[in-house]
Amino acid sequence: MLMKRPTQADVAKTAGVSRATVSYVLNDQIDQRIPISTETRRRVLSAIAELGYVPDARGQSLRSGSTKTIGVLLPLYENPHFWRILRGISSEAEAAGYSLLLSHSSLTAEQEHQSLRELAQQRVDGLILLIGFRLLPDSILDQLRQLHRPVVELSSTPSIFDCVIDGYQDGTQALMEHLFQLGHQRIGFIYGVVDEQQGHDRLLPYREMLNSRGVTLDRSLFRECGPYLEDGYRAALELLRQPNRPTALLVINDLLALATLRAAADLGLHVPEDVSIAGFDDIPFANYSTPRLTTVSAEAEQDGRYAVQLLLKRLEEPERPQEFMRGSSRLMIRESTGPAPVL
Repeated sequence: MLMKRPTQADVAKTAGVSRATVSYVLNDQIDQRIPISTETRRRVLSAIAELGYVPDARGQSLRSGSTKTIGVLLPLYENPHFWRILRGISSEAEAAGYSLLLSHSSLTAEQEHQSLRELAQQRVDGLILLIGFRLLPDSILDQLRQLHRPVVELSSTPSIFDCVIDGYQDGTQALMEHLFQLGHQRIGFIYGVVDEQQGHDRLLPYREMLNSRGVTLDRSLFRECGPYLEDGYRAALELLRQPNRPTALLVINDLLALATLRAAADLGLHVPEDVSIAGFDDIPFANYSTPRLTTVSAEAEQDGRYAVQLLLKRLEEPERPQEFMRGSSRLMIRESTGPAPVL
């Protein structure tokens, strides 16, 4: 037979006080605002311990207006990079006493906007968004503005909200400099994104670095493709089958870079002797591929922690000026890049 869950009325009866007094003690314990005598508090807390009473979190949130919950929108995508961001969000939120409500967006603009609408309707204290499609419709932006709840984006470019901007720009410059030092001039790019602007933090520095070295951008070395492994694999086959193939390939993320390694092997090419390959994100698999993958680490977990920190600051000071935090990056040089071959 199931035992009845103890209520505030049971606590009040056991402690010999009113239900209102029990509520005051609980609120005082959380907020430290309601004056309650030491003896009364002792009796109520003793009754709570004796009965095993657990306050109803939903009821407390309705009374206080705070849910101690953060809504998070993540792309529904196999890239482990996003889960590392989520790990940072989760650890920082947990340390601050918050739980997470997760929503996944599919790789279409319409479905992402629908997921965002649904998340905005939930009872959460604020939102952290990883948005794949940069151009949100006015209806979505208006809904987010009218929430009167903090919104933080993790993005490659500044937002209308508080924002954590990744460190890929500096990382791309460091990666290009590494390849130049190895003698590469024919450096290709596999651009597998769901939205054309999504990878500009890597594409624009790539072009700028070529220009700074007086290297003409060769469009035959650039392939735009979808975000899935098969998309990257097929793009790599096209580039590497060219008679005058690139001597090095930048790939928009490590997941597609692993597919590019497979394509090179299937064509009988050796990495890095015949072609150097590098990615972005430093996902765990990058250090276990054959050869180990040179990549740019964008410190994904730290970016997730930064996002929570921005959100908590906005909760404490709703009228504070908009703030951007810029993430860092590190170039991880491994076995997949080497001296440029003589073709």
